[in-house]
Amino acid sequence: MADVIAEQVVDQKPVPDRELNGEAEDREEADPVGEAAKKKKKKKKKNKSATTVVIDDLVAAAEADGVAEVTKQLEKQAIEDKEKEEEGEEDGDDGDNATGKKKKKKKKKKGPKSQTDPPSVPICELYPSGVFPIGQECEYPIVQDGRSAAWRTSSEEKRVLDKANEEMWNDFRQAAEAHRQVRQHVRGFMKPGMTMIEICERLEDCSRKLIKEDRLNAGLAFPTGCSLNHCAAHYTPNAGDTTVLQYDDVCKIDFGTHINGRIIDCAFTNAGIDVRLCDVGEAIQEVMESYEVELDGKTYQVKPIRNLNGHSIGQYRIHAGKTVPIVKGGEATRMEEGEVYAIETFGSTGKGMVHDDMECSHYMKNFDVGHVPIRLPRAKHLLNVINENFGTLAFCRRWLDRLGESKYLMALKNLCDLGIVDPYPPLCDTKGCYTAQFEHTILLRPTCKEVVSRGDDY
Repeated sequence: MADVIAEQVVDQKPVPDRELNGEAEDREEADPVGEAAKKKKKKKKKNKSATTVVIDDLVAAAEADGVAEVTKQLEKQAIEDKEKEEEGEEDGDDGDNATGKKKKKKKKKKGPKSQTDPPSVPICELYPSGVFPIGQECEYPIVQDGRSAAWRTSSEEKRVLDKANEEMWNDFRQAAEAHRQVRQHVRGFMKPGMTMIEICERLEDCSRKLIKEDRLNAGLAFPTGCSLNHCAAHYTPNAGDTTVLQYDDVCKIDFGTHINGRIIDCAFTNAGIDVRLCDVGEAIQEVMESYEVELDGKTYQVKPIRNLNGHSIGQYRIHAGKTVPIVKGGEATRMEEGEVYAIETFGSTGKGMVHDDMECSHYMKNFDVGHVPIRLPRAKHLLNVINENFGTLAFCRRWLDRLGESKYLMALKNLCDLGIVDPYPPLCDTKGCYTAQFEHTILLRPTCKEVVSRGDDY
């Protein structure tokens, strides 16, 4: 029994230690790799979770800091704005400059318009405030009987009266500014070789733009006079007139503008309240006759034209009743406060007397005419056109053509025959002589005399 057991024991070969050790080693070698991988995975997971936590913490902190920073900036800006408003109310604009803080950018306001070349911007748009340039203001002179009107300048009562009429003075000033700009433009383009119609139409078109023509509310006060050489006044070309301005012609440009019937009839002046009209004429004659003119080597004595005068101006009335002579011996009527005068001076190398001559072009409705029965339908129609477009202001045949009227000469003659419309033919001295004219409009204000049409040119 013992032998059998021994054999069985012998038959069972023992496992070498090396093999056992090898398997163990292999197991040990295999296990560490897996464990290392597991450890790495665990570490990565730990690292990932740690990194995520850190990033989340940083983002949260940044967000918190950002919100806090933005909130601080907004609060700071609000405080600064409030301080600026308070300082602006207390100190105005100087407050911001004193603290050295930046001002908010404001939208730039558009500046006033400037005139174009050729002029086309209405005067009312150049002066949007409605206040127009004042003419030359002069103190009233001492009159011949020794009385002085200098006290008017400082009188409070006269200042109040002057202020009360400011709207009327302003209408005159607006019309005068238009007149100044138009005549400056005309001096620039007039040249020999132009037809008289072209000169007149360009002048009138410019005037209509600057005065912003509006029928009877604003426009031209009378037709453009462009009398040549021996013709002193009241000549403007009719349709078909081919007269051309020559190099040696003396041309007198006489035109008027008006705002609400306040007429600018644009000389020098020696006039004022309480001055007698005859004294004005004497002073004008004395000055004019002291001059001579040399033409083509021959010297001529300048003579005032005796039967041409200045005149008072009323609303929508170019000749308001009083005349201002340019020679001595006239009326002793005095000028009065609030009146407006056109002081005209006419000089001639001829006889110094004018007469009606040439084809008539100027017409004007009689200011004082009452109701007159009219039989001709064409004459009735023409009178309606005159009333709507000119009223009691002067007009010419070219202006009727411009309104689309045709075949109106018979109707116009009928209105003249009835005394409703008055014709004003050209006034001429002897042929071959030369005549000249200068003129200004003056306002006899309560405080001073204003030469409202005075400009840089004259």
